[in-house]
Amino acid sequence: MGMMPNPDVALDEKAIVAEAEKALADIAAIRQEVAKVIFGQEKVVENTLLAILSGGHALLVGVPGLAKTKLVTTIGSALGLDANRIQFTPDLMPSDIIGTEVMDQDETGRRSFRFVKGPVFAQLLMADEINRASPRTQSALLQSMQEYHVTVAGQPYQLPAPFHVLATQNPLEQEGTYPLPEAQLDRFLLQVDVLYPELAAERQILLETTGVGDRRASAVINSTRLLEIQKLIRQMPVSDTVVDAILTLVRSARPGHGNETTDKNIAWGPGPRAGQALMLCARARALYEGRLAPSIDDVYALAEPVLEHRMALTFAARAEGMTVRDVIAGLVSDLRK
Repeated sequence: MGMMPNPDVALDEKAIVAEAEKALADIAAIRQEVAKVIFGQEKVVENTLLAILSGGHALLVGVPGLAKTKLVTTIGSALGLDANRIQFTPDLMPSDIIGTEVMDQDETGRRSFRFVKGPVFAQLLMADEINRASPRTQSALLQSMQEYHVTVAGQPYQLPAPFHVLATQNPLEQEGTYPLPEAQLDRFLLQVDVLYPELAAERQILLETTGVGDRRASAVINSTRLLEIQKLIRQMPVSDTVVDAILTLVRSARPGHGNETTDKNIAWGPGPRAGQALMLCARARALYEGRLAPSIDDVYALAEPVLEHRMALTFAARAEGMTVRDVIAGLVSDLRK
């Protein structure tokens, strides 16, 4: 007697497809809402949204005045998230971020400590110019990014869900800044490079932002819906060919793994977290572009934002004027052959 088809499996697949189609519509509406306020910069908007849809944090790197702060505010509004902003300075203390204990006294004169939450207790936290803060303050933020809770006087306090950090960093200023250590950079799912806008977009910026009106994004979804979409992304199937492409790419970026260019130019390469980031973001990118399963092209498109901050050049490669981006582009073009 033949095997009876399992109706539950078919139902699950149908349910996932239906959920995915609903998510596609939501994501399309979010993109439309963000485009009302942010002109051009499609790649930046896409990568920042991919980090959030994948449930991670992003590091936005660019010179001042490229609307990084505006982008974060707009995305927070469109996703219906409760947002806070911290402007990092060298004298900022960990308690300024996570909160502090204050002493209360009641009518009877009895004293007790009460925890006053800091700005980290938000669903979307904008950490402006993160490299200006001291390492002690950076580590307080990065601990909360990794563990989703803060500990004050031995007492843990859970952060809201979802919890995302979008940090900005100015690549120009090295004086008076504390570059993030490699282990801390690895906590960011993606590094998003914010470049100067195209001519048409810059013309639109000039015309739209110097008038009387001020465009703002409205909420398209809320935090509960975002958590549902994040869960759906983790349920999306990934084919073996895509998994192999991820492994090949990540491993070829590590010195000592048989790639001559990498051995010559890279001092240290990405760890397994890079592969995890590619697995999640490739699924999110497929959904972002209206597809139900990721392809190898998604992996190659995400190679730069996922790997760039997880690799370092050798001294010789830096002296030759090479960049990590050049090495990644070379690896991807070799794999495409």
